[in-house]
Formats: sequence, C-alpha cells, structure tokens
Amino acid sequence: MSEVQKMPRKRRGVYVLYRKRREKNSYSVVYIGMATNTMRGRLLSHRIHKANLWTHFSAFEVWDNIRNEEIIELEGLFRHFYKHDLQANRLNVQRGFKKIRAVRNNDLCSWNEQVETRD
Repeated sequence: MSEVQKMPRKRRGVYVLYRKRREKNSYSVVYIGMATNTMRGRLLSHRIHKANLWTHFSAFEVWDNIRNEEIIELEGLFRHFYKHDLQANRLNVQRGFKKIRAVRNNDLCSWNEQVETRD
C-alpha cells in the first residue's frame, strides 16, 4: 500500500510533491498544491497523471476553522515565494498572485499615511 493511501480521508490543506535527487541525498520540490476537499484524492490523482515526476510528498493539514478561500490563498503565497527559486520546476511556476499584487506597495511614506488615517 502506498503512503498516499494511508492518509486519512477528507483532510484539507496544502501539499508538496518532491523528487529525490540521485546525486545527493536530497529532494527537489516539484509541485505545490492545495486541496479544499481531500488531499488524499489530489495525491492519488497526481499518482496517475504525474507519477514519473515525484517520489515523495509532504501534506500540511489546516484546522477546521480555516475557510477554503484561505487555503487557496496559502497555496498562492507558497507558489509566489517558490517562483523565485532558481531550481523551480516548470509545473509550479506561476506568473503572479493577485492578492500579493493587491497589497504590494514599496512606498513606505504611503504606508505611514495609511496608518495615520486609520488612527
């Protein structure tokens, strides 16, 4: 039985697919994904469609009070950070994450103005 099949059903969260490197005893991140219904099902699906691309996985379950929109946002944040990795796998690179662009502001003066306006 594969490790994926040992996972409990109906666990929501974010997962990472890895591929073991031959030359070193290390792993490369292949894909970061999310499941708003069941990570087990998503991983089983990846076993069929991307079986030759990954050898190991990590699964990070979220608490019950986390909404699906927040899981989607977590995945987007992880992928946003990961896209700056020079070794990034082509399956995982995304052009951008709208929620990051919405809050990105490099002008520190306008940050201070916003804080003063709220107070």
